[in-house]
Amino acid sequence: MDVGNIKRLPQPLLANYEWQVDGACRSTGPEQFFHGEAERGRKRHNRDAAAKAVCATCPVLRRCLEHALEVREPYGVWGGTTPEERAVMIASQAS
Repeated sequence: MDVGNIKRLPQPLLANYEWQVDGACRSTGPEQFFHGEAERGRKRHNRDAAAKAVCATCPVLRRCLEHALEVREPYGVWGGTTPEERAVMIASQAS
């Protein structure tokens, strides 16, 4: 996927993004949802698990996941899923 290709993103209209205002993740920093370049193993697993715990309480979980799948979000935990989990979901939709 060409991450630099912004045509995959929704138009920059408030209606396309206003759901994010209600996200449970707004009460925490982005470092909980996006791993560092060298983060691997247990540390990454634990961070992902903590992010997913926040997602589990989120009132816009479904919309967040829909967004991540729609735009093929390649980074971070979105809608309670990791990039690897979303890749599997996308691949199964294509089959």
